[in-house]
Amino acid sequence: MVLHSGGPTPVVNASLLGVVEETRRHARITQLWGARFGIDGILNQDFIDLLALDPNRLSAVALSPSSGLGTSRRYVDEETLAAILKVLVSRGVEYLFYTGGNGSMGAAARIAESSGVRIIGIPKTIDNDLTHTDHTPGYATAARFFACAARDIGADNRALPGQVEFIEVLGRNTGWLVAATALARRDPDDAPHLIYFPETRLPLAQLLDDVDRVYRRLGHCVVAVCEGQLDESAQPFGADVRPSSGRPLAMNLAHRLAMLVTEKLKLRARSEKPGLLARSSAAYFSQLDWDEARLAGEAAVRAAIAGESGVMITLEREPGSFYSVRCGTAPLATVASAERAFPAEWRNAAGNDVTSAFLDYAEPLLGLIEHYPTL
Repeated sequence: MVLHSGGPTPVVNASLLGVVEETRRHARITQLWGARFGIDGILNQDFIDLLALDPNRLSAVALSPSSGLGTSRRYVDEETLAAILKVLVSRGVEYLFYTGGNGSMGAAARIAESSGVRIIGIPKTIDNDLTHTDHTPGYATAARFFACAARDIGADNRALPGQVEFIEVLGRNTGWLVAATALARRDPDDAPHLIYFPETRLPLAQLLDDVDRVYRRLGHCVVAVCEGQLDESAQPFGADVRPSSGRPLAMNLAHRLAMLVTEKLKLRARSEKPGLLARSSAAYFSQLDWDEARLAGEAAVRAAIAGESGVMITLEREPGSFYSVRCGTAPLATVASAERAFPAEWRNAAGNDVTSAFLDYAEPLLGLIEHYPTL
């Protein structure tokens, strides 16, 4: 059985394709169920016979963003866990491929501890915050989306001087996605001019000073900020919040920051929030990301056949001047509910930009960000 859990990504269907195609290579697996809408699909016994699907249709779905199977954020409490185990036993499930992020790996670990079913986690998150893996399938495409968004907003901002633009970037509590906007630049004064990371508090006075300094020098300014950014008092600058895993997330952070800049600095400011568009758009699709998502699905089946259980597939970057990865595994118990922060050494001393070490890490993943010619 295979299921998707948590927020979808632009390439999660490639992992599904990898699971199905690798399963077909092993005569030991005679049935492969896809649970529709994640855990809810198991509880409702709402399944798709994946081996009976037309391979051409499956390949076409694999090229589409979001989850073809559907997904859910249902919390696995003791009652839910017991119901899941009952269905797995009644269906004779020997292997369960659990696709998700850190919270999902926690649920997978609990199922693995409570049953004889072999559980293999398949990494999936645009936030890139899973531990024990170099990066996660889904990150590169979403990061490329935000880098291109920063590039395009920067072109608009440069063409009509006199304005400050805030771009609100996904990422919850970690700065991996907002950091990727740095790849929008070709020249030092290209947007984004300031990048902030939720791993550190951002005093409002520092933000205003930074914006004022850039604006006085260039006559315009683009700021990239993560949705989870907090001020020196651990508050979201007065923005509206909604409950979320970990800590509350602001609903309108960039808008609030733009209002503060207008109020305090008397500058014209506005905000942009692509939001879920970044994880549901194939406009800036990364072929490498898709290939690695598929690779992770294939590796999950091979790991299960080899007798492994209670592990998540990892992507391990090979040493050398040319980019390549191989798949490994990490115990679900060590991945579960952990969060990998954006490294402090990849943030500059002022806390408003990345260092070259991050660019070296990210450039092979995102690929070339094409830049527009200027007069």
